[in-house]
Amino acid sequence: MKKLGLVGGTGPESTLVYYRELNRRVHEKTGGKAFPEISVESVDLYKALGYVEKEQYKELERYLGNTLCNLVKGGAEVAALTAGTMHVIYDDLKENVPVPLVSIPKSVCETAVLRRYTKVGLLGTIFTMKQDFFKKPFWENGIDVFLPEEEEMALVNERISGELEYGIVKESTRAELVDIIAGMKERQNIEAVILGCTELPLILNSKCCPVDCLDIMDIHINRLAELITDEPWR
Repeated sequence: MKKLGLVGGTGPESTLVYYRELNRRVHEKTGGKAFPEISVESVDLYKALGYVEKEQYKELERYLGNTLCNLVKGGAEVAALTAGTMHVIYDDLKENVPVPLVSIPKSVCETAVLRRYTKVGLLGTIFTMKQDFFKKPFWENGIDVFLPEEEEMALVNERISGELEYGIVKESTRAELVDIIAGMKERQNIEAVILGCTELPLILNSKCCPVDCLDIMDIHINRLAELITDEPWR
């Protein structure tokens, strides 16, 4: 089994889910005979987001690149970022990491292709929604990506940064987000919605939404479990 290195802290709540679920799923996958070797290098969420907000991508690349370097030095054979927003510099990081760096957007797109979706919605931080880095793999595979209205994007961003990043889950917020997704289904006829921030699965899932949810944490964790165990996830 390969050792996994995770860049965590962006944010702390989702990092906990990655660690817990990878252990649970690999243990289950091996028939209760093994747990994965995982190193977590936790960065300062506010520092990383500050670089993103100021579009200081070279500084962000150095910051996360040093973190990935520490993980590789510690024996990681597979690595991953645990936040969708940080993938804005994924291509640059990948060029300088000597182990597979497993992409969230590409992993989610692979699932959308397998499910034969042609129209999907995207929720996430305001940055993720407005930039193209998360949408690009979908466009390249002929899948249209739709966004909420401008004021709705602001609300989604506020709920992520003010509540979900701190593990606060409110029923009122869930109702707001479900209404936004319902509106996208009505306007753009979306078949699924990408939960494009690793905190969104804390509050949304396919059971409570009017369309299927592409849970980026669940999909990414399964892909990582496949790679470190060298077996397809079932």
